[in-house]
Amino acid sequence: MIVSTRGRYALRVMIDIAEHPNEPYIPLKSIAARQGISEKYLESILKILVQEHLLEGMRGKGGGYRLTMSPSEYTIGRILRLTETSLEPVGCIESGSTSCPKASECRTIGMWMKLGEIVNDYLDSITLADLLAQ
Repeated sequence: MIVSTRGRYALRVMIDIAEHPNEPYIPLKSIAARQGISEKYLESILKILVQEHLLEGMRGKGGGYRLTMSPSEYTIGRILRLTETSLEPVGCIESGSTSCPKASECRTIGMWMKLGEIVNDYLDSITLADLLAQ
């Protein structure tokens, strides 16, 4: 599993917004400048996060983005699953993948499945609040 730029940037954006709890909305331009991410690329990430109700967006003067919940309610796993194709270590165990023709005789599939569980459990055990506290 390799986390893409989109996934890494989504985490950075969520942390950035969470670091400014006293501001009603954080402008896209401010987030982009602080994080060194192009506004256009950032828009595509924010669109996903708004569609999935992790963020709320407001247009116009005084607009921008804000969290819809407390930072302790966002798991890193949830954020990454929205931005990544998969968090599984190998394609043959991804949800929705066609069954591997060698699955019944594969000596490694159990190992890959356990690794996937460990990774997902670990990412689900960390919250945005945990990252803010570091």
